[in-house]
Order: sequence, then structure tokens, then C-alpha cells
Amino acid sequence: MHLERKVERAFFEAGKALTELRDCRLYRSTHSTFEEYCKDRFGYNRSRSYQLIDAAIVVDNLHKCPQIVDILPTAEGQVRPLTKLETEQQQEVWQAAVEKASGKVPTGRIVKDAVQQIIERTQVPNSYQIGEVCEILAKDNPELRCRGSCWAIVSQVNDFSCTVRLWDGECTVGVQHLKSYEYLPQECEQMQVICDRISKIYSDSLEETVKNLLQSLGKLNRPYLTAVEEKLLSVLEFEYGKDNSLND
Repeated sequence: MHLERKVERAFFEAGKALTELRDCRLYRSTHSTFEEYCKDRFGYNRSRSYQLIDAAIVVDNLHKCPQIVDILPTAEGQVRPLTKLETEQQQEVWQAAVEKASGKVPTGRIVKDAVQQIIERTQVPNSYQIGEVCEILAKDNPELRCRGSCWAIVSQVNDFSCTVRLWDGECTVGVQHLKSYEYLPQECEQMQVICDRISKIYSDSLEETVKNLLQSLGKLNRPYLTAVEEKLLSVLEFEYGKDNSLND
């Protein structure tokens, strides 16, 4: 039984270890980025690494609930649907999934169905409009952690979510994770121009310094660039626009 528990907790221990390796930047002795380190050392792509990290966060949260401490996940796939939920919802859904599984560890499918039920129950109507500028609220959603506080432009309105355009690409976000800046139409148009300019420059191959600068522009809480920001962006447009024209 002791050995079985070790096998069942393997994904959790892996997620905890990866978290410490990332947060303490222990990978820097051999690699410049955490993603490169995971790929070379463990064969994990970025998605898999963060699936394990996010799963460990959820299991830690479930540990805090006395009612379910004896029946915890035994595989990352059982936890993955819970990462979309708030902390209290994760505990509520896991308890519901355990009950549906007759008091045993539920399968990933049972957990996913329980998650869908609570999402449908808590959905709020979508009042956003195409072109509207919003702030992304990560809250307890690990999938949005790297995009929290970024501004985004609504490009598609769905029933309970919006497809939004950011400085480095598009993603679909639930309306509960969006907050309108309530900009005037002209200000929204200005942000669209800024978004277009940044998108033409950005690529994964950019130097970290350049990426950090573009990311800071992607978190502006005002619909304009300062004089210094305008100069910096213009310099990048000149340098990287020149490189792109040579490639073309």
C-alpha cells in the first residue's frame, strides 16, 4: 500500500518539484529558460510541464478540505478539468465527482462532467462587443496566469466567453475573467493600432529584453503610449521591420 501511494502521488510530486525548479530558477545553471530545461531534461514540452505544475496546485488545495482528504486524485488527468475553476469550486466539484463515483476516486470523465455542470450553473450573460478593450483577470485560473492584467481586444463574442486578441496572439476567455476598460470608441481604435504594431514585431525568437518591453506594453492600463514608449516602439519597428523585409 505504501508503494501504491507513491505511484499515485508521482504526478503530484513531479508538479511540486517542477514548481520549485521554476520559481527558484534552479534551471539557470544549465539552461536560459525553464521550457528549454524541461524539454532537454525530462522530454516535457511547455504544455506538459505546466499541466503537472497546475495539477499540484489543485491537489494542494484539495488537501485543505477535511471532507475529501482521504480520497484524492491519483492521476493528472483527473485534476486537469479542475484547473479552470476557482479554489472553492475545485473542492466542491471534486466532492461531487467522488459522490458520483460511489465514494471512489473518480475518472477524468466524471470530473469533467462535474466541472461542466458548475460552469453552466455559474455562467453570466455575455454583454461584450467586438472591438471592446478589456483587462484579463487571471483569478485562480492557472491557464491565464501569464496573461493576468494584460489588455485584450474582443475579436469574437460567444455565449459565455470572448475570443480576444492580445499583443502576442489570440485566446478564448470566459466573461468572468474579463473586465471592460470602458474606453471610448476612438480610444479602442487607438488600442487596436497599438496591438497591430506590437503583433508585427513579436515572435518567439526575440531577445528576452525585447520580449519584456513588448510585454510591458501589453499591460498598459491607458489607451495611449507615452512619448518614451512611442520612441522605443518605433525603434523596434525600424530594427525588426528591417529584418522582416529582408526575410521577405
